[in-house]
Amino acid sequence: MRIKVLTIFPEMFSVLTQYGVISRAIKERVIDFKAINLRDFTSDRHHTTDDYPYGGGSGLVMKVEPFLKAYEEIIENEGKPHVIMTSPQGKLFNNEKALELSKKKSILFLCGRYEGIDERVMNIVDEELSIGDFVLSGGELPSMVMIESILRFVPGVIGDMESVEKDSFFNGLLDYPHYTRPREIKGMKVPDVLLNGNHEEIELFRRMESLKRTLLRRPDLFLKHEFDKMDKKALLQLFRELIDNVE
Repeated sequence: MRIKVLTIFPEMFSVLTQYGVISRAIKERVIDFKAINLRDFTSDRHHTTDDYPYGGGSGLVMKVEPFLKAYEEIIENEGKPHVIMTSPQGKLFNNEKALELSKKKSILFLCGRYEGIDERVMNIVDEELSIGDFVLSGGELPSMVMIESILRFVPGVIGDMESVEKDSFFNGLLDYPHYTRPREIKGMKVPDVLLNGNHEEIELFRRMESLKRTLLRRPDLFLKHEFDKMDKKALLQLFRELIDNVE
């Protein structure tokens, strides 16, 4: 899988290339990642990537030419990538979208700055995505968030794919709580069921906790969740415990 970003601050992406599982996947050539300096595609000696907006107003707008030149060079060398514009105006990025994008062979992220990018750049954009209803100074951080989320689903990036499949949102529910040593600290104990070695009871407990968390914290997810057999067994056990506590 190839992922590229067009940005005026390529150094910011050292967070991905030097740390964590993404860095390892890049070094092992599981993925091909490159942060491209947009200034390399300017034509003036000052490497200008922005200008004053037509019609007046505050701030500066990123110029269309550098984006188009970079895009055309990528197409000429590697073929057409799937182009994503990071923007608070875009469709909300989520786990389902990350899984969908992980199937793409080549993705190009366009990172804006200032008041935004010249609207004509949208002619090369396949989709506009947002990480939430708030504004940041540029598209670099949203791009990094999306890239890490997407690459978790690419085989070979995360060593244990089972851990990815049990993460929050993968099955439409929030993740269950996790514990490690010591068994007890300052009066806080690890639930006994996790220590008894009964894998069926442990799985049921974890599903109960996952359902409980989702119901309390994200009822919107709970209401649209399609319950399987294990979900129903966990709900039945929750109801039994609730009734026992009332009695």
